[in-house]
Amino acid sequence: MATDIAPYLALVPALKGLRQHSLWSHYDPETDTLAIHFGEPDAPNIATDSEMSDDGIIMRYDDVGEVIGLTILHASARANS
Repeated sequence: MATDIAPYLALVPALKGLRQHSLWSHYDPETDTLAIHFGEPDAPNIATDSEMSDDGIIMRYDDVGEVIGLTILHASARANS
């Protein structure tokens, strides 16, 4: 079985640009949301601010203004875009 790994390789430049160099994610099919957290899974991921873009992406910020995560609403509709 051959798997197309190109979508995964596309994450490499984004990870290299992160201060934390690590991310973890969770997809909830019941709410069709994808949460992406930057940093180690066992590290605190506490947002002190957030904002929602016009296209339904919530960006979460820490106390120094760094993006620490994203919540993507209606994630399955974005799968082929």
